[in-house]
Amino acid sequence: MIISSDCHAGLPTEQYRPYLDSAFHREFDEFLGQRDARREEATRLGVRNEAFAEKWFHDHEEGLKGGWDVGRRLKELDGDGVAAEVVFPDADAVDSQTAAPFGVGLGLSGDQDPALGMAGARAHNRWLAEFVSRNPERHCGVALLPITGEPAEVVAEIHRAKESGLGALMIPSMWVDKAPYHDRRYDPVWAAAAETAMPVVTHSGAAPRHEYGDHLGIYVSEVTWWPSRPLWFLLWSGVFERHPGLRFGIAESGCWWLPNQLWFMDRLYLGAHGGKKLSPFAELTRPPSEYLDRQVFICATNTKRRELAQRYEIGVDNILWGSDFPHPEGTWPHTRTWLKNTFHDIPVDETRRMLGLAAADVFGFDTARLAPIAHRIGPTPAELGQPTDQAAVRASWARSREVGRHWLTGHDFPTLGVS
Repeated sequence: MIISSDCHAGLPTEQYRPYLDSAFHREFDEFLGQRDARREEATRLGVRNEAFAEKWFHDHEEGLKGGWDVGRRLKELDGDGVAAEVVFPDADAVDSQTAAPFGVGLGLSGDQDPALGMAGARAHNRWLAEFVSRNPERHCGVALLPITGEPAEVVAEIHRAKESGLGALMIPSMWVDKAPYHDRRYDPVWAAAAETAMPVVTHSGAAPRHEYGDHLGIYVSEVTWWPSRPLWFLLWSGVFERHPGLRFGIAESGCWWLPNQLWFMDRLYLGAHGGKKLSPFAELTRPPSEYLDRQVFICATNTKRRELAQRYEIGVDNILWGSDFPHPEGTWPHTRTWLKNTFHDIPVDETRRMLGLAAADVFGFDTARLAPIAHRIGPTPAELGQPTDQAAVRASWARSREVGRHWLTGHDFPTLGVS
């Protein structure tokens, strides 16, 4: 059973008008009028490649309609073998033709006008609730949540989103000039997210592009760092301790960085030599790795072989694979081939967790309802190149599994890969 923890959907931008409060229609017209200028700027900065864009839209014209057409979307998901999905905004990652009103999709940031930000988020959330309601067993819609606004208004939007059928919350990766996420003003928000059982997620996209000049390499080197940063703000400030029911995830930022980050944080908490001059971390009652295993997950889009080799440090159940449909940096429309190349020598039981069952636990998918779909569309372990007799496969990973988080198991070094 395959569940993608990172997919995208969104209307062609002009079609959001009926979902947007009429008081903001004038500002919406101005936003629409700036589309060409935004696209030209993206091309100038190198974020958009004209030749690639032309070929991408030509080659995938019909499939890309699955970004907003439910029937087409199900056809593409079935073709990829994806039984269910977690749905983030912005179906078009090339030309931004499906940007949510006022750019509150993947560009959601703390410095946006509070009124426009909430209006744009509500418009997308209203549409998304309709979209996922047609096949609710297959879609978990991620509500946009401009969390840096007034807490009471933010909490109200959480409950409204939950009542409408959405299942998770995306918050800005960057708070910019607003209160950082360690601030107690956000406690009602974390409490509401925990109460409604809606995981809170950041997603790569926003970054301080004005600092980068024309140097695209700076942006691509940092773009996955910004959505990861809130993790240690929440952890070290005691948010996970105060709100044990809160689930927090990081999407489309890889998980290659997590083992070293976890090693570093655990060692500080456990009294490593380099941290002995520091005061005790009073907000925590357990090592960071224990909070991670209890409350944190990584939506590891198009998970890489290198990352799978690190899975015993990261935690198998903390890795949630994603296809990124319909974005070009993802696995669609060749997901089955990607999966075979990536998971062929990974134990079947661990593959099942990372490809779907862990996501079902986090996002509340009903696996009994998904089972017939998964049986119909596949793929099977055999189609991923995984042998029926798993003894040799499990033995090849035994040493890596035994060492695991080496700083906790008495080993000096990690053991990565098969032996």
